[in-house]
Amino acid sequence: MSDSPPSMSPQDALVAVMIAVSASDEQLRTAELVAIQRIVNHAPIFAGYDSDRIRQISQTVFDLFEEEDGLDALFGLIRDALPERLNETAYALACDVVAADGKLPDMELRMLEEVREELAVDRLHAAAIEWGARVRHLRA
Repeated sequence: MSDSPPSMSPQDALVAVMIAVSASDEQLRTAELVAIQRIVNHAPIFAGYDSDRIRQISQTVFDLFEEEDGLDALFGLIRDALPERLNETAYALACDVVAADGKLPDMELRMLEEVREELAVDRLHAAAIEWGARVRHLRA
């Protein structure tokens, strides 16, 4: 990659995590995209965030996924932009996106594990976050 991707804001990094887990199985499901848009529109962390940036951040994620070491580069950008206090928030948002469509493809679960490890989310905290996402997205 000749020129480096632009730096991200903390909110951009959160969007990048959500897009990355959704795209990790090479299928961006409508329910997951709707969940991302809903989160950006309603979560307090995104107050004042320009939702038009979702497209640009998505393209950055897709471009990096095409690179040989793109996933490492993506996590580097995310870690650089995301204050440590928001690591669990990023993991929680990623879990909500993965759970949104009621399907848990192995690739998305592996990507969640990668997010947890890259952002150093404690296993016990991760289990609680995962449980919360699961119960929020149960179907009747």
